[in-house]
Amino acid sequence: MLKQTEGSHAIAESVALCRPEVICAYPITPQTHIVEGLGEMVKAGELQNCEFINVESEFAALSVAIGASAAGARTYTATASQGLLFMAEAVYNAAGLGLPIVMTIGNRAIGAPINIWNDHTDSMSMRDAGWIQLYAETNQEAADLHIQAFRLAEELSMPVMVCVDGFILTHAYERLDIPTQEQVDAYLPPFEPRQVLDPSEPVSIGAMVGPEAFMEVRYLAHHKQMRALELIPQLSAEFRQVFGRDSGGLMRTYRAEDAKTIVVALGSVNGTIKDVIDELRDEGYAIGAATILSFRPFPSEELHELLSHAKRLVVIEKSLAVGIGGIVSHNLRMALSGISLHAYTVVAGLGGRPITKSSLRSLFERALRDELEPLTFLDLNQSAVDRELEREKARRRSGPSAENILRDLAGGAR
Repeated sequence: MLKQTEGSHAIAESVALCRPEVICAYPITPQTHIVEGLGEMVKAGELQNCEFINVESEFAALSVAIGASAAGARTYTATASQGLLFMAEAVYNAAGLGLPIVMTIGNRAIGAPINIWNDHTDSMSMRDAGWIQLYAETNQEAADLHIQAFRLAEELSMPVMVCVDGFILTHAYERLDIPTQEQVDAYLPPFEPRQVLDPSEPVSIGAMVGPEAFMEVRYLAHHKQMRALELIPQLSAEFRQVFGRDSGGLMRTYRAEDAKTIVVALGSVNGTIKDVIDELRDEGYAIGAATILSFRPFPSEELHELLSHAKRLVVIEKSLAVGIGGIVSHNLRMALSGISLHAYTVVAGLGGRPITKSSLRSLFERALRDELEPLTFLDLNQSAVDRELEREKARRRSGPSAENILRDLAGGAR
């Protein structure tokens, strides 16, 4: 059913159609509208046989989700930014216990300084916790990926994060195709947990494991992720058969068949990248793009095949590994084994800074001439950085950098 709606509301509707039995809710921008929407549906009786639990923190949200999932309930929660960091211990526990929880991440920067706008620092900080991580490019895909996430989590008995760009997607209104209950029921079977707490057959979950078995348990989590590399495309193909549209998968290419320059990115920025690629294609440049939808597990083989015919790679990163550079780029090095090309890492959009067509076009033109540095910070105000470095050099008690730079940018340099 076509409907003009907010991205967060579409996600809430898709989650409700998956018939969750427990929803654990704690508000944090920019995911709050999702759990608010689900709470309204539970209260109105539109979502039945579901317990909506208001908790006192993000840590409690995932902790309650762990208990509910271990008891055999289809379980959902959502968070963002500092909230994801606050529940970090529980994030690792959920994965280590092999519990099929689905959690939305409304991607948002991590402080300090405090920032509520979008980048991928939050979910990237948990990239090795053992969760599958799926990144949505559009709101339609965000809604669709949640339906696939429940199926994937329950097939493998492991948790799944669906990462959705905060504000850019969560708060954007557009026309979306909301599935029917019949379609979702045809795709997602009733939940049959692989493990469950049952008083008639008591077991311990999360017991102490020593050196004699810990590596094997961790290996099984890795093995499940490798299985997901095969299962994710299969579930995407099944989704297309039931819902009549392509959505999900490991990665997606755009005008890349004969491209000598490939741009790789995650999330909503791919829409702007495609617009710039269309302009450059019209001018005769052999440039294309690849959108990574599954960051964990990472589609190394698919990327290797794509990049084996390219001359250069440009990776657009919306996060920063301080002291190293690009996180996605670091993972791509595995896919570049045996391939010789010019590779460029571009950190962009941190803290919600706009990634504009004009900036990307200039960036791509420099890449096509191989004039980029290996690590580039898109639209970095170098003069503001230099002023702060000079201040620190001149005065030991130079003050907090964030406030100093803000005063400089407002014309109050001292």
